[in-house]
Amino acid sequence: MGEQHQPTIIGQDALAWKALVEVFYRQSYAVLFANFVVPLPVAWVLREEVSLPVLVVWIAGMYLLTAARVVLAQLHRIQGDGGRPLVWAWRSTVLSWASSLLWGLLGLVGVMPGEPHLLAFVCIVLTGLTCGAVPSLSAFPPAYVGSMAAMLAPTLVRCLTQDEAIYGVYVIFIVCLAVVNLYYCRVTYRTVTETVRLRSQNLALIRDLEGERDRAQTADRSKTRFLAAASHDLRQPIHALGLFAGALGVWAGKGDVPSHEAAGLSDRLKTVIGNLSGVLDGLLDVSKLDAGVVPVTREPVSLGCLFADLREEYAGLAQERGLSWRVIDSALWVDSDPVLLRRMIGNLVSNAFRYTRRGGVLLGVRRRGEGAVIQVVDSGPGIAEDQQELIFDEFVQLHNPERDRAQGLGLGLAIVRRTARLLGHPIAVRSVEGRGSSFSVAVPLTTPAAPDAPVCRPPEACGGLRILVVDDQAEVLTAVRGLLEAWGHSVHVGRDADAALRAHAKAGGGAVHLILADYRLGDEVTGREAVTNLRLRLGANLPAIVITGDTSPSRLREAADRDWRLLHKPVKAETLRDAIALAVG
Repeated sequence: MGEQHQPTIIGQDALAWKALVEVFYRQSYAVLFANFVVPLPVAWVLREEVSLPVLVVWIAGMYLLTAARVVLAQLHRIQGDGGRPLVWAWRSTVLSWASSLLWGLLGLVGVMPGEPHLLAFVCIVLTGLTCGAVPSLSAFPPAYVGSMAAMLAPTLVRCLTQDEAIYGVYVIFIVCLAVVNLYYCRVTYRTVTETVRLRSQNLALIRDLEGERDRAQTADRSKTRFLAAASHDLRQPIHALGLFAGALGVWAGKGDVPSHEAAGLSDRLKTVIGNLSGVLDGLLDVSKLDAGVVPVTREPVSLGCLFADLREEYAGLAQERGLSWRVIDSALWVDSDPVLLRRMIGNLVSNAFRYTRRGGVLLGVRRRGEGAVIQVVDSGPGIAEDQQELIFDEFVQLHNPERDRAQGLGLGLAIVRRTARLLGHPIAVRSVEGRGSSFSVAVPLTTPAAPDAPVCRPPEACGGLRILVVDDQAEVLTAVRGLLEAWGHSVHVGRDADAALRAHAKAGGGAVHLILADYRLGDEVTGREAVTNLRLRLGANLPAIVITGDTSPSRLREAADRDWRLLHKPVKAETLRDAIALAVG
């Protein structure tokens, strides 16, 4: 039974100790009830063998100890254990041992020669109390082991001192009783600990499920808000496009369109299309970060070079708005992805300029131990404390309720948070309403990079390529073919791979340099399958570009695992030209 003094869960989980002690106190009420009821009939049986003063003292001591245990149990129920469950367990244990010792004194009275009935009565009382205490005290084994020893030891000692053989039988009975009860104490303790363990696991599981439920509900609300804002920001430019197209149709119906009207409509159409592309590009960036397909290339990054680029980039904007623009030079080098880090800091600076009306913006860095903290400080309107976490959600613009496109889309900080998680650069914001905001990005320091590192640039697109184009939309085929031929390429188009190959053969064949395919084709065929088919048919692992309007994380991960480039609609002519140059370069 020595192992019971070091329960297996004790020392492993403080919450398990707490739960065990709570069970220990809760189950002790049965013993306390017995200690109130049983002493009076016992005293009545012993009234002729024990003097009245001794019985009164014995009963008084029993009731005082029992009352103390009741008070202790109530205090534990009301106050809790205060983080010290073992202290409370031992308090009750000591009182239990004292009460058990008073019961054990009955053995000194009952084991008297010539009083077999008295001895039998004492044995019945002690056996009942010893067995009845098993479920009550086994949650804390030291309490039961000490109580059983206190109740049985006096009787055992008294029997060992007697000469008659019958007392030897009582000794064997007491030893057997002790062994059996210790065994059941061990079994009960293991059952209680297992119950506590399962209860703890169930509570943890419930907490996890509640957390998942809360996260799902939060994500659902965020997604609803995200879709509502995205729908608004997409509908606005499309609505404007429809009106401009109608105006162009009206002018065309009147005859030749005046050059100044055509030029004005063209400029406005470009602006609207640029706004639309900005929304879609922002959504694509968020999707890529969520899908985990943004490549990270860590290398030493010079904060001096980064800050110099940003100083030059935003100097004109600061002068235009009449704001001060201070950049504190730094010779520090940090370990990060230069492209992603520049984009993060650029988004923070752009966001600061967007909402700052007077004063200025400051970009600097503080060294902290083995790392550095890049800070962007502005004198803008500030952010309420309860909204400082909200600003990192998509399409949230606290100071742009009218959704003015000139003030951005509300995706910059969402991209910053996702990029920070990807790079492992913690971000923080401190702000006081009416006094500005400070955004910080923590980055690890590193040693400077080797000088004169080569810089790779993508090759320029050139004409003269033979390109196969696969798309199931006739108007898209016409538009793409016209653009590519204007760049000097030979283009063979088809609604599927077979049609493109037939067009290629009809034109005289020849080496194919590039495959351009839409992702979703007719008959549930994908652009990926079309590229694979054409490569097999032509016997070469040709460069390929797949164009899609699908920005789901699964599609982005699929594209990242393939040896073809993925472009997202709408595709600008310049973007397509650069992609072709990179694909064949």
